Amino acid sequence: MLPQGNISRQTSDVEEDANTTRADMDAAVLLLGAGMTAATHPLLYVKLLIQVGHEPLPPTVGTTMFGRRVLYLPGFFSYAQHIVKVDGKRGLFRGLSPRIASVAISTVIRTKAKKTQCVSKEDDNKQTPLKKLMKETSHEMFIQCLSRIAVHPFHVMSVRCMAQFVGREVKYSGILSSISRIFQEEGVAGFYVGLMPHVLGEVLFLWCCNLLVHFINTYALDDTLSQASAVRSYTKFVLDFAVSILTYPFMLVADVMAVNNCGLTAGLPPHSPIFTSWLHCWNYLSRRGLLFRGSSYFSRRVPVTSIHD
Repeated sequence: MLPQGNISRQTSDVEEDANTTRADMDAAVLLLGAGMTAATHPLLYVKLLIQVGHEPLPPTVGTTMFGRRVLYLPGFFSYAQHIVKVDGKRGLFRGLSPRIASVAISTVIRTKAKKTQCVSKEDDNKQTPLKKLMKETSHEMFIQCLSRIAVHPFHVMSVRCMAQFVGREVKYSGILSSISRIFQEEGVAGFYVGLMPHVLGEVLFLWCCNLLVHFINTYALDDTLSQASAVRSYTKFVLDFAVSILTYPFMLVADVMAVNNCGLTAGLPPHSPIFTSWLHCWNYLSRRGLLFRGSSYFSRRVPVTSIHD
């Protein structure tokens, strides 16, 4: 039988090893998130410029599969080549540092939330699957909203850094200088422009996906199927994609509002009207059929309203 001191020492060593392993895993998750953010930033940069309505390249005439002649706007590669031509390859990563900070903070919040979440198995066994889903989704929604409030200022900074490409401004550069500029000109409210549509879009996406997946997996799929688990995975993927399309207008409005009337060309007339609220912005884009502007990187057609204008 081991002495009490040895047992305590071994227990302490095991706990230290476990803490070290968790710390290493957390660091790996942060590094992976930063790497993925950097790798995909050019895509989001081009998307943001399209969202604010910046089209520096002329459309080209093409035909649809039915032989109809239409005007096509340049896709991602043509747009990215234009950015490289103007700003060099480093220009594709304008606004990256606030995005990395945003991803890091969001990852830390979600990791801490998962560690502190404590739901007893006894309580779960007493709940119906639907009630359990509602409880888990409500908790996830709370964490989602908390995370969005924490990282939204960095999102605003990143969007404005990227939108400077339109008017070639240098108003926003690093994180610290952007914080100082926004606070001096707009106060604390300036860090949260566009927050409401962003939160609404994320909450709608979360609830729609979770409820649809639950009802389809519960009532539409037969558990006796040999590939039931694989079908459930595909169902989740397809529904996430479909719902993300439906909630895209909220993200578009949030990004447009982040730039609107902040002193940049991209958010001022004649490039863009000044919106009094995000609902004003939504109605303006909706009347012109632009609520899905920027949702596609390829095969982008000139809107019919733009042709008439």
